Amino acid sequence: MKKQFALLAVLLCAGVLNAAEKPSIGVADFKNDTSAAWWYGGAGHDLAGMLSNELSATEKFRMVERAKLGPVLEEQDLAASGRVSKSSAAKVGKLTGAKYLGMGTVTAYEEKTAGTGGGINFGGISLGGKKDDAYIAVDVRVVDTTTGEITYTRSIEARSGGYGMNVGLYRGGFGGNMGKYDKTPAGKAIRACLVEISEYLSCVMVDKDDCMNGYAAKEKARREKTKKAIKIE
Repeated sequence: MKKQFALLAVLLCAGVLNAAEKPSIGVADFKNDTSAAWWYGGAGHDLAGMLSNELSATEKFRMVERAKLGPVLEEQDLAASGRVSKSSAAKVGKLTGAKYLGMGTVTAYEEKTAGTGGGINFGGISLGGKKDDAYIAVDVRVVDTTTGEITYTRSIEARSGGYGMNVGLYRGGFGGNMGKYDKTPAGKAIRACLVEISEYLSCVMVDKDDCMNGYAAKEKARREKTKKAIKIE
């Protein structure tokens, strides 16, 4: 019996430690540096909510409620400026309990439609014959609210394409006005970017295992591809 109680105590302690070890993080409204047609007044808020859901789905983070985070960010003018000083970061951490603050900026977006000449019409619904492609890039920063320092930064890219009608399955739906883009190439690229961000942060902030080598390789490949695309006179 004593052994059973001892084992139970160990398991309970392990559970408490695991819960305590989860990084507490809040996600600020996304910013936009592009002329993306789908961006609207509340898009930044909706994207932040979607990323929060993706991070929560990993079960590796303790998420700070958006309702609690919003007023503090507005008071510190972080929602508008995207800048975080040491003093303001510390205040965010103290008032919300968030050890980390995630911030995202949409830095590139491209969308194109091209005819393929192979369309099929069935029951009045056109399938194929038109290819839609979407590309999105998001710069992500994670700030340590105890120091004000940027602890993690990454450029995440995603591309999606489809013919005619697009159907996709995602972890959760799109919120707000973003819902209209749920099954479009733009929506798929956005969702892919958010999933990649959540998996990257899970890797570098929690897992810290061989996955880091994979992301280092991805970043090297991304940089090399970018260099090749730049033409210097």
